Amino acid sequence: MEIRHPYLLFLGDAPDQLSAKTAQGVAQWRPDWCLGQLRLPGCRADLGLNDMTLDEAVAAGARTLVVGVANRGGVIAESWIGALERALALGLDLASGLHSKLADVPGLAAGAARNGARLFDVRHPSEGFQVANGRKRPGKRLLTVGTDCAVGKMFAALALEKEMRARGMKADFRATGQTGILIAGNGVSVDAVVADFISGATEGLTPANDDDHWDVVEGQGSLFHASFAGVSMGLIHGSQPDALVLCHEPTRGHMRGLPDYPLPSLEACLEANLAAARLTNPAVACVGIAVNTSRMAPGDAAVYLAETGARLGLPAVDPVRDGVVPIVDRL
Repeated sequence: MEIRHPYLLFLGDAPDQLSAKTAQGVAQWRPDWCLGQLRLPGCRADLGLNDMTLDEAVAAGARTLVVGVANRGGVIAESWIGALERALALGLDLASGLHSKLADVPGLAAGAARNGARLFDVRHPSEGFQVANGRKRPGKRLLTVGTDCAVGKMFAALALEKEMRARGMKADFRATGQTGILIAGNGVSVDAVVADFISGATEGLTPANDDDHWDVVEGQGSLFHASFAGVSMGLIHGSQPDALVLCHEPTRGHMRGLPDYPLPSLEACLEANLAAARLTNPAVACVGIAVNTSRMAPGDAAVYLAETGARLGLPAVDPVRDGVVPIVDRL
């Protein structure tokens, strides 16, 4: 899928800032794509962008209204329908990462057909995928992997792409989840792909390229997470990574949502990911550790990063607090 920009970010009637986290991610990483925000009465989220009407956004050149708010159950709220239908009437495409499909709302499907607009349900891939072949292809690939879910794999990948591009390197962020797709404008939500085709979908997402071009692939799940390891393995084999960055959140007492499963050690997680990646790229190497230290005091975080880096012989950084310069140096 290729989502057209500039975007108008739809916050609907979000009850708090956290409810607009999808839009927040897009605004943070693609500010040049975001013309403004559209808020309905009662909205308590604010991205600090210009408040715009649909007509103002269209006049300014907006191409897509992005549903950037997530509610309980991931449903399209009845209170949003009027604004979404009006957007289609003005020729805007709609994009959403909710569980509920835009295409399943009769008025929206009819409005899109009537006005030649497109509906992007980014959580639900609509294209067909091939079974992976595992053949070596030109170009280079970096994959972020994790000790657990939701430890910062997307953020680390985007920070790496930004630093690489700042140095004049050829690099593209490859999105594999709904928020990442809205940030990139394209991608595949791999957790919605039939299991047999996850590796093939990832091969298609990271095709042959120039020898000095890097695809920076957003990781998902963890090989040590009993619920989601299958998605992680498919990404590892399909991306055929030359480099891995291991992402970690050190203050957790157990795997997210699995209180009976402790977090693996960094050493065990690193070796398992390297072993899996060697199937399709025997030359794979880890180039750094990206640590989410947001729950640690700055002094404690600095000590933890220094000790971790020394123990593993790899640069260990918090991409938010420190950036990723040492990892790209090693890369």
